[in-house]
Amino acid sequence: MEFVHNRERGCFEAWVDGERAGETFYTVDGSVADFNHTVVAPQYAGRGIAAALVSHAMDAVRADGVWKVHPTCTYVAAWFAKNPDYAELLDS
Repeated sequence: MEFVHNRERGCFEAWVDGERAGETFYTVDGSVADFNHTVVAPQYAGRGIAAALVSHAMDAVRADGVWKVHPTCTYVAAWFAKNPDYAELLDS
């Protein structure tokens, strides 16, 4: 699996065997990124792609140190609930 931060489209992408398998989308307002939608192509469902993709995205956000995250996507919000060690990224 490969990951791409597609800033032009406002998303992080997961690629498997040359095909885009999933995306997590965001919009930015100042220093807050609202992660608002995550989708995985049906043929890749159940492979842990969404979890790996959101983990990669949050690692990138953490490394950049520029944004706080506001997770309006229910998947991203649930991911944060399962990964409390990333709580410092949340926009309180």
